[in-house]
Amino acid sequence: MRAYERFLRYAKINTESAEGTGTSPSTACQWELARLLEGELKELGLQEVRVSEFGVVTAVLPAAPGCEKAPALGFIAHMDTAPAFSGAGVEPVLHPDYDGGDIVLPKEGRVIRAKEFPELERMKGRTLITADGSTLLGADDKAGIAEIMTLCQELIEKNLPHGKICVAFTPDEEIGEGADHFDVPAFGAQYAYTMDGDLEGGIEYENFNAAAAKIAITGVSVHPGSAKDVMENSLLIAMEVNAQLPPEAVPARTEGYEGFFHLDELRGDTAAAQMTYIIRDHDMEQFLAKKACMEEAVRAVQAAHPKARLELDLRDSYYNMAGQLKDCMHLIDNAREAARRAGLTPVTHPIRGGTDGARLSFMGLPCPNLGTGGFNFHGPYECVSVEGMDAAVEMLKHLAALYAG
Repeated sequence: MRAYERFLRYAKINTESAEGTGTSPSTACQWELARLLEGELKELGLQEVRVSEFGVVTAVLPAAPGCEKAPALGFIAHMDTAPAFSGAGVEPVLHPDYDGGDIVLPKEGRVIRAKEFPELERMKGRTLITADGSTLLGADDKAGIAEIMTLCQELIEKNLPHGKICVAFTPDEEIGEGADHFDVPAFGAQYAYTMDGDLEGGIEYENFNAAAAKIAITGVSVHPGSAKDVMENSLLIAMEVNAQLPPEAVPARTEGYEGFFHLDELRGDTAAAQMTYIIRDHDMEQFLAKKACMEEAVRAVQAAHPKARLELDLRDSYYNMAGQLKDCMHLIDNAREAARRAGLTPVTHPIRGGTDGARLSFMGLPCPNLGTGGFNFHGPYECVSVEGMDAAVEMLKHLAALYAG
C-alpha cells in the first residue's frame, strides 16, 4: 500500500484538537485514529504496540538480522489537526496530472491560486490531493503518519537493512501538548525524527522560541448616553494594547528568522474582553525582548485606564532545539545524504513554528524535523502530492539504512 492510500483513509477521520478541555487527548475523536493505528501496527507485525491512557500510540520494529548494534531510531508524527479550521467531514480530492494552474475546489467557492501559492510551480505533472474547500485536509500531520506506516511496511516486506525502529503517534501537537505525556525512556530510541514538515527533502533543526500571552480586560460598562468620563470600553482598550506592539512584527510581514507577535483571538464586549497572542523568535535575546515588550504594553495601557483592569498571563511554550542538537549534527548530515539518495535536493531552513521534536529534544531525545510533501497547512488550501509522499518514504528508507551501518 502506498503512503497516499493510507493517507486518504486517515484524512477522513476527524481528529481536531481543542484548547482548554483539561483532558488528554483534548478531544475524544482522536481516539478513533489512535485505535485504528494500533490495529494496523499489529497487523504489520510490529511489536510492543501500545496506546497509553493519554492517547499516545507507540510500537517497535526490531532490528533486521545483522543490524542489532545500530542505534535505535525513532519516527514520530501527530494525529490531531489544527483547531484553526474545521477538520470534520474531510473529503480528499485527487487532481491527477496537475497542469500548474489554479485549482478550483468543489465547495465554498474557494480556489488555490497559483500566483498566491508559488509552491504549486514545482508540482506540475504530479497528482495533488486537496480537501473540498469546506475543511482543511489534515496532511499536517496525517501525511507523516502514513509515511511512517509505509516505511515500516516496506522495511518488513522488502527485508531492508535497519536497526531498531521506534514509532510514536501523538495527540494534541497542534495545541502544544503533544509531548506532555511522552515517555522518552520507555520509547526506547536514541535519536528520532518528527515527520511534520512541509515539502519533501526539507530538514529542520531550528525552531522558534515560543510563548503564549492571554490578556483579560475588565472595563466599565454604562449606558453610552451617560458614559462621559465613566465608560471604559474593553474592546477599545484591547485595540490600544495591540497598538503598543511594533506593527511590522506580525506574521504577514516577517519571514525566515524574523519573529513576531500574532493576535490569534480577540473576543468580548464593552464590559470585558479577552486577547490571545502567540509570541515567536528564533533568537533567545529577541524572544525575551518581545516578552518584555508585551509586559510593558499591558502596563502602559493599564496606567492610562486606572478604572479598568488588565491581567496578563504570559507563559513559555517551547524553545529553539538548535542548541540541543549541536552535538548530534549527524542527524542532519545523514538526513541530507538520505534525501540525495532518494533523488531529492535537501533543503535546510528554520521552522517558523514548532513541533513535538522541539520539546522532545529538551527532554533528552534529539529530534529534528523532516518534510512530508505537503504545504499550505491549517486551512482549506492545504495540499500534498502523491509523488512527494512516495519520495518522503524513500528518504526514510535510506535514512534507516544509513544508521544500520
